This record gives sequence, structure tokens and C-alpha cells, in this order.
Amino acid sequence: MKKRVCRLLIGILCTVSLTGCDKAQKTDSSDAGNQKVELVVWGAEEDKELMTQIIQSFQTNYQGQADFQISFEVQGESQCKDVLLGGLEEGADVFTFADDQVNALAAAGALDPIENADEIRSKNLSSAVEAATVNNQLYAYPLTADNGYFLYYNKQYISEEQVKTLDGILDAAAASGKQFTMDWSSAWYVYSFFGNTNLQVGLNDDGITNYCTWNQTDGDIRGIDVAQSMLQIAGSPGFANRTDEEFLSGVKNGSVIAGISGVWNSVAVTESWGENTGAAKLPTYTCNGKQLQMASFSGCKLIGVNAYSEHPKWAARLAEWITNEDNQRLRFEMRGQGPSNTAVADSSEIQNSPAIAALLEQSEFSQIQRVGGKFWDPVSEFAGNMAAGNPSGQDLQEQLDVMAEGVCAR
Repeated sequence: MKKRVCRLLIGILCTVSLTGCDKAQKTDSSDAGNQKVELVVWGAEEDKELMTQIIQSFQTNYQGQADFQISFEVQGESQCKDVLLGGLEEGADVFTFADDQVNALAAAGALDPIENADEIRSKNLSSAVEAATVNNQLYAYPLTADNGYFLYYNKQYISEEQVKTLDGILDAAAASGKQFTMDWSSAWYVYSFFGNTNLQVGLNDDGITNYCTWNQTDGDIRGIDVAQSMLQIAGSPGFANRTDEEFLSGVKNGSVIAGISGVWNSVAVTESWGENTGAAKLPTYTCNGKQLQMASFSGCKLIGVNAYSEHPKWAARLAEWITNEDNQRLRFEMRGQGPSNTAVADSSEIQNSPAIAALLEQSEFSQIQRVGGKFWDPVSEFAGNMAAGNPSGQDLQEQLDVMAEGVCAR
């Protein structure tokens, strides 16, 4: 009954004033006036300044429609699912997460389907929409289409010819007393060595468990061939196994002249290297006497709305505001992140970005990240042993078998 009365009042207002109609449609009858609306937003630490600005503009835009109390809290995007599912009712109302978590979040009832799905689909890249979709239902708002990685390099030390191969990059780094870095503690990056071989990893039909043939003992490229290549790379004086944060620290202090990372570091890298900043697809690496193109995982960042939010309409409005055209453009300007919004993606600023161009070049050798939770730890443990030079001396095939068994565990 209340909804019918509200519609009737809106209709009267529309007759009196078109401006009044627009404003009335913007306001929920349940959330209008001086109602106190408390919302918590989760996002990456690097996004704090950006998100604070976006939240402020949201409150300004909807000023007078509610008493807003919106706070931003740091929560890593890769761990968002686990933290959220640990207590949905205590979780953030709006949160940023990587697209590989959308299936589990939707299955757990943490996300409700997006009401204006057709409108959101029409404004975003099809790949980003696909990444936010489960069983033909859109469950999140696309935020970026750049959740992948490529090579940053300093042109002062590394030539365009050297940057084509990892051997060339390592030689240049060693010759200058500098380092090329890559994070082998992260299985996300380690996929680079296995992804463009005949060795496979992925989700089974149950959508939870994995299959993995990275320990395969036959074929042109065997698991042991990749392991031996990793050991050889780790033994180079030009290599350092560093996290993403440590890579950036090395860029700033001058010890790192190349590294594998993503667009989220483009602004900081450019600030440090200036006109010497280079970006390219991943290089080839030597494996079993061949030059193999390094692969990559790709994906998107999404904005979700907690199905248990006390203010679902306002939470949805905020999520849509964070991901709208203006704020995706602002995100690119402040953070250098590639947009999912088609209007922003087609802009000259994006097309002329070295980092985005490198990511697009690498996309030919990338695969959407679709692996279950058991993938990460076994691969990280194996790669950590390789990065340390296999200090235990354990047989490589045995280690590969243990890794594959762990990845496929139920």
C-alpha cells in the first residue's frame, strides 16, 4: 500500500515539475529525509585517497536525502571473500574484490543480482560483464578491466631488444648491478611459467576443485623442464624474488630496473623513472632449449553490495557511483587503472597509456583466472623452494607431484 501511495505522489509531483520528478525518482521512500544511513566501504590501501574523494562526491550529490555516515576501511581485494564470508552481517556494505571470487560469493548468498543489470551491461566491456556474471545473472558492478600483469622496465638500462627475452633482461640487470624482480610467493604470478605450455590447470565442473597437470612427465615441455628453468632464473645475480610492494620500493631506491606487476603501480613507477619508463608484454624465457612466451592470468576488479546490508538501496547507489564513467576516469587519472566503462576505455588518454597498451599486448597470452582455493598455497610453496635454489635438494619431480596433488585436493 505504501508503495502505491508513493508512486501516486511521485506522479503528482511529475505533473507539477519535471525537475521534481527526477529528484523523486532518485530517492527511495524507505531511505528519504533525515534517515541515518551508515555504510562501510572496503577497498585496497592504495585506493584510500581516491575512494575518500569518491565517497565525498557521492554524499554531495545526494545531500539532503539522508544523513550519511560513510566510512572507508582497508581490506585487501584478494582476501575479501574469505573475510566477508567469515561474517556477512558484520561485513562491509560495499566492497572491492577480484572477479574470481564472484562465484563463491554468489553461491553463499553474499550478493544479490543487480536490479538494473541491462543498464550496467550496456555501459561496460563485455569481458568485464562476463567476469561479473554467474549463470547469466549480473552479481556485481564492473570496476576495472585491467587485473593482469606485464613488464615494467627502465629504458636507461635495458634496450628494446633485451626486453624481449628474460635472458636479456637478467643479463642487463646483472651487468648494471641491479635487479629484475618477480613475486614467486604469489601463485598468481607463477602461472606465467606454466600457462603457455601444454601443462594445464583449471576448475573442474563442480566449480570448486581443480585439475592440474603441471607435474606431467611427457610431452615437449614437462613439469620438470619448467622447474629447472625457474631454478636457473633464481640463480641469476640479476634476479630477486620480491613482493609487489618490494618491487616498488626497489624502483624508488634505484635497485630495481625491471619487474612484473600491474597497472596499479604505473603512476608510482613513472614518478620514479620518468621518461625512462618502459612497459611491454611479458618476455619469453628459456625452457628445455626453447624460447617460451610467458603467460598471465587476467581478470577484473568488481564492486559488490552485501546482501545483508541494512541499507541495500543506498549501498547499490554507492556501488554504481563508484563505478560510473566519471569515477572510472578519475580512477585512471589518480591510480592509472584501466576502466571497464566503454566510454572511458575508448578515450585517447587510455589508448595512449604505455601500461594499458602493454596489458592489451599481453592479453593475447593471458587466461581469465578461474581456479579453486586449493591452487594458491601448493604453488606458492613449490615456487618458494625454486626461488631459494631448492635448498633441501628434494627431487624436482617429487615436488611437482606434491604441488599437483595439493592443487587437486578436495
